[in-house]
Amino acid sequence: MNATASAQSSVTEPSQASPADVESIEAILHAVYDVISGDAGEPRNWDRMRSLFIPGARLIPTGGDSTGARRHTVQTLEQWIASSGAAIERIGFFERELQRVAERYGHIAHVFSTYDSRRTASDAEPFARGINSFQLWNDGTRWWVVTIFWEGESPGNPIPAEYLRQ
Repeated sequence: MNATASAQSSVTEPSQASPADVESIEAILHAVYDVISGDAGEPRNWDRMRSLFIPGARLIPTGGDSTGARRHTVQTLEQWIASSGAAIERIGFFERELQRVAERYGHIAHVFSTYDSRRTASDAEPFARGINSFQLWNDGTRWWVVTIFWEGESPGNPIPAEYLRQ
């Protein structure tokens, strides 16, 4: 078995997606935001989340640490669910898209999706904002999330006006 075949065989196959979740770029982004959002104590549908991502997909949060040094963490979907899933279920987490800037060529797309995050859906103000950079692929029948790469807004790095609703 070659290295590529070996790497592919160790990746978990995704669950079957709802066709409505993966029929368009808009639908798959909505599904990602929907599945991670919920009240404290509310279980998330991690199988639905898995159905949106290609095998081997990556989630990559970036930001600065307390010294100002830039950092990033590369995680598989399963690593992200294990490290962040329980926390967002425990404390409550709602993330919503504020604006989207998408570019598409053939079967690939890149989307800058500006978001805000709240602990409850009715919170007056978000506790965080930022930009999710989605890389998507269409296999001819449906859309897949390949990568979500994101950075939260900070005082020294405000979200540019072109990525916020006017």
